[in-house]
Amino acid sequence: MGDRLKDKVALVLGAGTVGAGAGLGNGRAICLVFAREGARIAGVDVREVAAAQTAAMVAEQGGTMRALAADVTNERALQQVVDEALASFGRIDVLVNNVGGSIPGGPEEITPQAWHEQFHHNLHYVHLSTRIVAPLMARQGGGAIVNISSIAGLRHLGNDLAAYAASKAGLQHFSRVCAVHYAPQQVRVNTVIPGLMFTPLVTERLAAQQAGGDAEALIARRHARAPLGRMGDAWDVAHAALYLASDEAKYVTGAEIVVDGGLSATVR
Repeated sequence: MGDRLKDKVALVLGAGTVGAGAGLGNGRAICLVFAREGARIAGVDVREVAAAQTAAMVAEQGGTMRALAADVTNERALQQVVDEALASFGRIDVLVNNVGGSIPGGPEEITPQAWHEQFHHNLHYVHLSTRIVAPLMARQGGGAIVNISSIAGLRHLGNDLAAYAASKAGLQHFSRVCAVHYAPQQVRVNTVIPGLMFTPLVTERLAAQQAGGDAEALIARRHARAPLGRMGDAWDVAHAALYLASDEAKYVTGAEIVVDGGLSATVR
């Protein structure tokens, strides 16, 4: 156990992972890394079993996590998990917004309803969580909000993801706006921007969407795209989030850490 988050309480939205079992998505890895560094965690996932599995893994390594199940895109449900986190731990020092998902399609393929749902799923809840939690942090004397985005918000990745890309770009700029707004209250707002990561999402969903179900072909293609010659993993995202959540980043706000093996710096 470390102490980079000693005495801090983290509310992690999207604390499970796609699929069943002990697979490691970004939210689960964040909970594990934060717990190792001394944080007590309220971990929320729309699937109760996924949150419970993460909590069990945290407990196995000697950490503390309360598992909560909720659809955090619903304002009432989100307020309830915030209240439960406060009841359990008394404060919230770190908020991680890790809920998100993508649907394929360009401007003509994506219906207005699907477009609305992507923004609701990827951006609307971040507005809700920020307006609920940031004032709590301000009254405590400060805090850190870490938003998890995607390089799809920076560049086209070769697949049409128009609504997902636009919503993630919106998330990145919303983070900058909030960083300036809350800076006088010592609430820092930063963003982690992952690239092509090797998580259960690749085999559970993306293989069907992008490779006709051929997971091996998709994995090989994704490994080859990054200048470093491989995809990253959930630990890479978690360690970037750890830095932004910790006091080591006490003078960092409105920033973005791109975790993509150099992909966004290329022209291909």
